[in-house]
Parts: sequence; structure tokens; C-alpha cells
Amino acid sequence: MIYSVEIQITTPVHDTEITDRVEDAVQNLFPNVTFEQHPGEIIGETHSLEEFAVLLHEQEILDTARREFFKHANDESFRFSIKKQAAFKGIINFAVGNPDELGDIEVTVIVHEPDVESYIDHTVPPTEDGQPQPVDAE
Repeated sequence: MIYSVEIQITTPVHDTEITDRVEDAVQNLFPNVTFEQHPGEIIGETHSLEEFAVLLHEQEILDTARREFFKHANDESFRFSIKKQAAFKGIINFAVGNPDELGDIEVTVIVHEPDVESYIDHTVPPTEDGQPQPVDAE
């Protein structure tokens, strides 16, 4: 199956931060991102969550990722937030509750093909006893 997605990644850059370091933090989780710099923020774009999914598998947080993805999903997209500080270390830590002092990394995934649920299942499959389960293709 061919997946067609647009992924926009937005994060604030405060006066106390170095823009290149913030970009490095984002690239730790999304290595193929390209950036545009704007006053006070960077906006990145990529077309795959494959490397991000590998980290989710390695950190064994598929259930958490599925919950966060589906919590903010609609017919066309889903979104989630990640702690910027953890991203500096290459670790995925979903942001829930109040944003960090330096702000969170906001990710919006627009799914063109096939559909949001199928793309989430592909990226973070359901688990049973902590093990990823194959998803039936329809």
C-alpha cells in the first residue's frame, strides 16, 4: 500500500534558545524534515513517520502513541504534541496537559491516502501483551 501524507511540525524558538539546536531536536525524531524559520518559531515539513515509528517501537510506547493519535484524529488528519526537552535526547515523550516552559513540538499529519485509521494502524499497530499485532488489510 502506498501512503500519502503531509506532516507539519511546528515548535517555538525562544530568545534563550539557539534555532539550530531546536532544529536538531526535531531532526532527532523526524530526520527527513525540511525547515522554514519564522520569527519565534520553526515550521518543518516531511512526508513520512517511518523513522518516528521505529523510535516508538524501540521505546515500546505503541499503545501510548495510538491513544494520542486517535485522541486528536478526524477524517482527514491527526495531531499530537511532543516534549521538546526529551527530543533533544532523541526520546519521544508525548506532551499532555500544560505545555512546557519552552513550548512543545506540535505535529499535524494530514492523510491523503488511504485514510487516517489505516495510516495510524500502519505506523503504530495495535498490540497484545505489548507485542505489535498485524492489521488486517481490507
